[in-house]
Amino acid sequence: MSTWNHVGHHVADLDRSVRFYVGVFGFEERRRLRLPDAAVSGFMRIPEPVGLTAVYLELGDSVLELLHFDRPGNEPARERPFTEPGLTHLSFTVPDVAAACRSVGELGGEVIEGTDVGVAVLVRDPDGQVIELLAPGALG
Repeated sequence: MSTWNHVGHHVADLDRSVRFYVGVFGFEERRRLRLPDAAVSGFMRIPEPVGLTAVYLELGDSVLELLHFDRPGNEPARERPFTEPGLTHLSFTVPDVAAACRSVGELGGEVIEGTDVGVAVLVRDPDGQVIELLAPGALG
């Protein structure tokens, strides 16, 4: 039987992203690793230097791995449409959607205008990752 392990998310500024995910959602930082270029280069298919630091955040049984590549030549962030194949967004049920939206803005993210449908709203983290905020019971 398989089990869910984690989601990896590349971020431009580790400390800013840790503050965001801890402050908005209540994650706890569990581990921070600086990984050797030689091992990571082949595994991730990234030419050296890689400069990878990984931070593991936990929320209950969920793990969010924040990845930061301290190296020249990283691709710039871009907006990805929901119709592009691949992961489209993260989703969190929050106790108070309006309060979570305020925290998002205070911690470097943004609320996406025109997406509030009463029980859900879309926001972006400081790197532009789309996140759905759901009210308790929104999915039934």
